[in-house]
This record gives sequence, structure tokens and C-alpha cells, in this order.
Amino acid sequence: MTAPIAAPVAYAGTRIKDITDFEGVRENQLVGYGLVVGLAGTGDSLRNSAFTRQSLEAMLERLGVAAAGANLNTRNVAAVMVTANLPPFASQGSRIDVTVSALGDARSLAGGQLLVTPLMGADQQVYAVAQGPLAIGGFAASG
Repeated sequence: MTAPIAAPVAYAGTRIKDITDFEGVRENQLVGYGLVVGLAGTGDSLRNSAFTRQSLEAMLERLGVAAAGANLNTRNVAAVMVTANLPPFASQGSRIDVTVSALGDARSLAGGQLLVTPLMGADQQVYAVAQGPLAIGGFAASG
């Protein structure tokens, strides 16, 4: 009588940590609204993007510059949405990556600087603040 010899079991590529979560422990999505400046003519046209004009005027007013009713005609600023994922157990002062997306008719955000933008969770609490120069990824092709 012969008995079949069992071949070694091959482990599947799935790990327990890849398919489980601790209850109450997860990433939190953050979102904010901000302005990118220094766009060298590729930002929003203020005539077509009223929200950009309003945000720019409000920011200048907060800084003590009387801009209400001024003839602002610049394409050097763009209104943007900023999103991020806050990892579980992130500590105060940790750095996280953010994604910046144009809201208006800006042609490019390359070379821009994101002004201080509070990032809020679903509970409307501020969990992070984003600011700084933008690093543009990807590529563009035209033909």
C-alpha cells in the first residue's frame, strides 16, 4: 500500500493585516479650501471665477489691505481644494502628503505656493494645516 506524500502548502499572498482593521482605527479624510499664489499667468481668471475673487479679496482684507471693489485683474492666483488622509495614530507635528486640485479655470498650478490652509475632518474640527510650494507630478503631452 502506498500513501500519497503531501506537497508543501504554498502560502497565499494575503496577510491578516491586509484584510483586517481594528475597530475604531482607520485613516481619516481631511479637506480644506485654499489659495495658490505665484502662478505667473496660469491661475484663475477672476472674471470667470467669482469664488476666487471673493477669497482673494477676503484674504487681503484680513491682512489689512482694502481690496473690496478694487479692479483685481490677475491670473496669478487659483482657488483650490486640498485633501489628505490622516493615518491612524499620527502624532502632532507629523507630516502628511496632501493633494491640491484647482477649482476654477487655472491652466496650471506649476510654480505655485499654497497659502495656509486648515484641513478639517467630517466633524468640522481642524486636524492639520497645509502650506508651501507645490510639487507637480505626472506629465503633459500635446499633439
